[in-house]
Amino acid sequence: MIKTPSPGYSIIVRLEIVSKPGMLGKVTSAIGRAGGDIGAVDLIGFKKNTTIRDIIVSVVDVAMGQKVTEELMKIKGVHVLQVTDRTFMIHQGGKIEIRNKIPLGSREDLSMAYTPGVARVCKAIHENREKVYDFTIKKNTIAVVSDGTAVLGLGDIGPEAAMPVMEGKAMLFKEFGGVDAIPICLKTKDPKQIVTVVKSISPGFGGINLEDISAPRCFEIERRLRNELDIPIFHDDQHGTAVVILAGLINALKVVNKRLENVRVVVSGLGAAGIASIRLLLSAGAKQIIGCDRSGTLYKGRKENMNPIKALIAENTNPESIRGPISKALKGADVFIGLSQPGVIQLNDIKKMGKHPIIFAMANPDPEILPEEVGRNARIIATGRSDYPNQINNVLCFPGLFRGVLDCQAKEINDPMLFAAAHAIAQMVSEEELSEDYIIPGVLNKKVPERVAQAVKEAAIQSGVARPERGGYATLYRF
Repeated sequence: MIKTPSPGYSIIVRLEIVSKPGMLGKVTSAIGRAGGDIGAVDLIGFKKNTTIRDIIVSVVDVAMGQKVTEELMKIKGVHVLQVTDRTFMIHQGGKIEIRNKIPLGSREDLSMAYTPGVARVCKAIHENREKVYDFTIKKNTIAVVSDGTAVLGLGDIGPEAAMPVMEGKAMLFKEFGGVDAIPICLKTKDPKQIVTVVKSISPGFGGINLEDISAPRCFEIERRLRNELDIPIFHDDQHGTAVVILAGLINALKVVNKRLENVRVVVSGLGAAGIASIRLLLSAGAKQIIGCDRSGTLYKGRKENMNPIKALIAENTNPESIRGPISKALKGADVFIGLSQPGVIQLNDIKKMGKHPIIFAMANPDPEILPEEVGRNARIIATGRSDYPNQINNVLCFPGLFRGVLDCQAKEINDPMLFAAAHAIAQMVSEEELSEDYIIPGVLNKKVPERVAQAVKEAAIQSGVARPERGGYATLYRF
């Protein structure tokens, strides 16, 4: 499989280089021979007859980073002073912190923020529980909850190892949605215990974002929490992925001039993301969907590698009851959606698809098939990676969705709100901009969460799950 250097594996190499013409050229050539991609080259300082430079190099993996270092060490007149992994560097000490919103510069400040003044606010909330939204962080705070059982492409790595991902998620919520998110990693895999813990901490949060919890347990946890709490529960691996896939597919189908209800969609991977994507596409009007996993196509009556969720999906998909490997399902298909693992499909499979095939190869960090391998054999190809066009990334959904949910203090997140989010994302690409390489807006576009938030808020109000607006601060006082 062809691999491309990524900033996720970038290093900073600090070199002391003899001050002679051509030395920097030897350095850059050595990096290139080792497969590295050079970023910034910074002059750090001088010594007698030498210069010190920092060079940022993106590589494919740790092994390539070591190879780059070894090639540099071979150059006469070049001394490798230090090699720093940039990814580990930014995680040093964690990536988030808590700050006070108001100063505590005097006794007066302390008397209002804490005792004795705080007691009056506590009494007001005790008399009217809904005021917790007005006078605590609940109004703008969610919990990002994980048990570390399905982290990225790493699998069950445990709650401690999941923390960097949850911190990163909290950063994205804040940066793109203005939402305060607290990472909570639980040292239990028991669905009942997870539900109990989340219910117990729920008074302090305006919503719960479930993250990286393995299937099929995640379905039960989400279902129970939605039934037993009156704040929105959102499993991003399910619904965030499904929303962004639908958004991308809406625009991709416009490019190839096809309609969702007429195309055959093959979904590889029947975990949380795959199941939720199938469900949302069915609700959006898709008629021909075939789910596939390591046991082949999913069909009604299949016995191998099944669970109740797959059995339910089998009832409503694969109308032709196609049986066999994914290559058989792809013959004549219009759309491939990969939520599984690298190498699941080959170029020959794509060549057997229908006219103008659409490929969403979204396994991370390595997709089911790389764009370089597909070449011109597909009309549209999207991945989950930032170094290719058409990045299908959940960050286009969850910050704006929770911004809208919190703004109207919704009690739940329903299908109309998910559809509203998907269409809002799709509409951020204008008809003039729409093309094979631009079916979905960039993840750094700050207008996307704003549009999503407004659309979700309107859908929540129209579907009756938003809380009614209450009076202002004056309702606290009695004259």
